[in-house]
Amino acid sequence: MAWVQAQFPGLASDWVFLDNAGGAQIAQPALDRMVEFLTHRNVQIGGSYAVSQAAAAALMAGRQAAATLVNAARPEEIVFGASTTVLMGNLMQAMRHQFAPGDEVIVTMADHESNIGPWRRLEEFGVTIKVWPLNDATMDLQLDDLAPLMTDRTRLVCVTHVSNILGKVHPIAEFASFIHDRGALICVDAVAYAPHRLIDVQAWDVDYYVFSLYKAYGPHGALMYGKYDLLADLDGLYHYFYGRDKITAKLEPGNPSYEAAYATDGILAYLTGLAHHHGATGDNRALLAAAFNLITAQEDALTNRLLAWLAARNDCRIIGPKVNQDSSRVPTISFKFDGLNSGRIARAMDDHHIAMRFGDFHSRRLVEHLGDEGEGGVLRVSMVHYNTLEQVDRLTDALAQIVAREAA
Repeated sequence: MAWVQAQFPGLASDWVFLDNAGGAQIAQPALDRMVEFLTHRNVQIGGSYAVSQAAAAALMAGRQAAATLVNAARPEEIVFGASTTVLMGNLMQAMRHQFAPGDEVIVTMADHESNIGPWRRLEEFGVTIKVWPLNDATMDLQLDDLAPLMTDRTRLVCVTHVSNILGKVHPIAEFASFIHDRGALICVDAVAYAPHRLIDVQAWDVDYYVFSLYKAYGPHGALMYGKYDLLADLDGLYHYFYGRDKITAKLEPGNPSYEAAYATDGILAYLTGLAHHHGATGDNRALLAAAFNLITAQEDALTNRLLAWLAARNDCRIIGPKVNQDSSRVPTISFKFDGLNSGRIARAMDDHHIAMRFGDFHSRRLVEHLGDEGEGGVLRVSMVHYNTLEQVDRLTDALAQIVAREAA
């Protein structure tokens, strides 16, 4: 943990960061690449001169690193953008002419609004939007609930890999196979998954896979994976003369943030360095697998510690799975204290220098479906591997004090 925490300059403060699903700390190698780019390569790509060529090389290094992180077949399957929200909106616009009136798109009850709202805007073009419901018995998405929604007019299913409220990992490979067998594509919001587990878009056979870099140890930016042939068929977002010869460029209006894209190479360097530090060997994908095994072990300990404390109380309700069986949960844990305002509790934590959050986290449809929108919504603690068991204990000690005071 000493080595890990030393890689994150933001951890030098006395704050305990338990709001990582909102934004994790940036790893030093990612920060270093941003500084290096802005200091030595801060020009537009496409020029013949050496500094412009160096800028282009940095952008390609970031794209290649992103391809390695997700196991894309080629770097041209990576599109950078300002945020997952922006990339989802851009994808919808680029796909719009592929839909005819009467076609169907399925969204879920459990997603962040970024993977619901853009697709709902297709209704004005005659596309039918259906909702894959949350299974209230299992508190996740089940294929038995999807099956009756799919028809021969279903073109796309949009789903979350992990709900940023419920925290349970969905079997995306199984979802993709089921959806493809019925002739549709799958678009996955992976924001709540990417910081915690190894990604393999080829093994899962997903069509589009999107997540935010700033929640996965990088700067404020995001990336989208798309299968090469699918990206090639998308409409360009600008410049009519950008076609199949500029697949990524036609989907990155105004160009991506070069320094943020280059920082992706630093995210890869941090994760492979974590594996090297613990004695792992092999190529970058093998090192990533080793790193995420280490990350999962640490995060399981954090998750189990907090879930056990919450479950032992008779005044608290965990929202989502109450146990972390076989690492099926990420350390994003939502809960609510009986009769108490979540906002008051979260704000009181500020005095303890513990950063957490309350509300609906832009999964408003889900929180409303659960009936938890009142009294400040839900409390959420979202941890990553650089958090410690001691910090969990600091959190629960503070929560016990605050809840006792609020309930008095």
